[in-house]
Amino acid sequence: MKTAVWAIILAAGKSTRMQKQKLLLPYHSETIIGKVVKTAMHAVNHDVVVVLGSHSEEVRRQINNPKLTFIVNSNYETGMLSSVICGFNALPESAGAAMLFLGDQPQIPEFVPLQLIAASDNTEKGIIIPAFSGKRGHPVFIETKYKQEIENLNPAIGLKGLMEKFSNDVFEMECQAPEVLRDIDTPGDYQYEINKNK
Repeated sequence: MKTAVWAIILAAGKSTRMQKQKLLLPYHSETIIGKVVKTAMHAVNHDVVVVLGSHSEEVRRQINNPKLTFIVNSNYETGMLSSVICGFNALPESAGAAMLFLGDQPQIPEFVPLQLIAASDNTEKGIIIPAFSGKRGHPVFIETKYKQEIENLNPAIGLKGLMEKFSNDVFEMECQAPEVLRDIDTPGDYQYEINKNK
């Protein structure tokens, strides 16, 4: 690993379509957010920022770990970009890159973020995106040199604006993991993932 990589877990959403805080739902032997945290910590050696918002105290209690850095996004209702900005602002100066994990993707295989880090070393690109069958997913690797650019993005467009503007610094990493395309938004999504991984 050529640069210090941190993980940013986006865990601020209201879970409107689930009608309850989905991050706290059971996921096999743990919770949805607990599994995401485990995957992130495995990839980046415990250097993890968790961005909280809705139900922040409940989520924090569920994953209480002294090795995690917690930050609350008071503007979480404005959209995901605000949480991304909060996460980047919480990184130490020593961080060279961040891997953005969605808090509702517990099914991401642990090899995916490791492959993203390896791809950043091999390609020397600043933005690495996992893809399955040509479709882009998560988690996404972004070097901290883009912090200012991210702060100035249009919230309606989000990170896609960054990837379009700096397309020459993007590497699309095709991986054998359809899970990178799926998140858990609805009760149907939740049941699918539970049944899929029995």
